Amino acid sequence: MKRIFTLCIVLCTVLTGFAQTDTTVKPSDTIKVGSMIIIRKPGSNRDETSKDKHIIISNGNRHYKPSNISTNWVILDIGFANYNDKTNYASAVSSGFVSTDIGKDQMKLRAIKSVNVNIWLFMQRMNLIQHVVNLKYGLGLELNNYRYDNEAIRFHKDPTHIDIDQTLVDANVKKNKFAADYITVPLMLNFNFTPHHGRGFGFSAGVSAGYLYSARQKIKIGNDRSKLHDDFDLERWKLSYVGELNLGPIRLYGSYAVKSMWSKGLDQTPYTVGLRFSNW
Repeated sequence: MKRIFTLCIVLCTVLTGFAQTDTTVKPSDTIKVGSMIIIRKPGSNRDETSKDKHIIISNGNRHYKPSNISTNWVILDIGFANYNDKTNYASAVSSGFVSTDIGKDQMKLRAIKSVNVNIWLFMQRMNLIQHVVNLKYGLGLELNNYRYDNEAIRFHKDPTHIDIDQTLVDANVKKNKFAADYITVPLMLNFNFTPHHGRGFGFSAGVSAGYLYSARQKIKIGNDRSKLHDDFDLERWKLSYVGELNLGPIRLYGSYAVKSMWSKGLDQTPYTVGLRFSNW
């Protein structure tokens, strides 16, 4: 509101100046209000109705010269985490990895509450071809929280075993989640169709490599919380196909792992999708 009020005052001042009779030709006047640029072009001013006099209003941020290497610090992703479950549960039961009361239905996630949050410490974009084709890479943390529909699921360690905890069946379980966090390096080929605009249109596609640094199950019953930390026979390394879509001010991201996140027992391939908050 303040910005619009200031702009109105400036426009009124400029228009008032045009209404005055002046027999001399003046050079262009440039006034900048925030990101708005107002340019008063010179005219003959012999006639107050002269069509030579005009105003140009432009957005100062619309056009810029991109650098060959640009860095974006602290990017935040917020989205949903899930997995494609192709587990042979008869085999998982016979191996002792899950109990006989565990199946695909019991391992089903609450999609709306299974959250993925990525914190990219930095991302860099390096020009390859006319700023339209770029190499994009970075470093960050992938935080995946899987919320189970069945809140009686319990993980055990040494060795890893998953079962239904009967003490949780009738308990006031407020939260039962499994978390897997990774240090991740993405590498993508970026196509920017509007290289001279700050918030342009384009997409990126590539791969990422993540290293598991933390895994845990957290159960909240009333005001009591319990955590169990272990690797739970998860794969230490996670390779994923990654991509992003730039639609002006809106940025979307997604990932799909190359294979199951478990080294044995379960065959669940994780994927994510969500919004990216980034400068480019």
